Amino acid sequence: MQFAAVLFRRILEVFTMALITILALIVILAVVFRYTGNSLVWYDEVASVMLAWITYYGAALAAVRRSHLSFSGLLLALPLPLRKVGFLLGEVIVISVFVVMTWAGWFVLQIMGGETLVSLPWIGLQFTQSVIPIGCVLFVVGQVLSFPEAWERMVTALDVETEEMNQEIAKAQNSDAPISERTA
Repeated sequence: MQFAAVLFRRILEVFTMALITILALIVILAVVFRYTGNSLVWYDEVASVMLAWITYYGAALAAVRRSHLSFSGLLLALPLPLRKVGFLLGEVIVISVFVVMTWAGWFVLQIMGGETLVSLPWIGLQFTQSVIPIGCVLFVVGQVLSFPEAWERMVTALDVETEEMNQEIAKAQNSDAPISERTA
């Protein structure tokens, strides 16, 4: 994997783990305060914002790792020229969706103006909702950085499997042993 993709992935891993750790600490703190009869008024609002941040940054991390759900078996079953077209079409669609989401997220930030969280009026909604355009840009960057490796895997995967399968078939055909012994 290229250096930029590895560095990008590491930064996202650290940031996402920090968000998860902070959220866990907030939840534990809220439980302790509630148990003592002193509930935190800001807990629910902050926890939901943190969960949204984890979702967006985690999605960008999954993009650079290429670990989102996919139908690679369907794509790899196609002949190589169609596989290439299908892969490129999928990339264009995914990146286009996230570019549109970036624009929409930026548009929403402009509308929010001076609004703030209800329980913490010193925290602006523009800050909390900035995760939408930022997370979408990070997702696109993750897709682009991981593209070369994903392309290489997509182009060579079926060819390697086909070659291995052909070798096994050739071994089985050249063997004088009964079929029951060849499959064992």
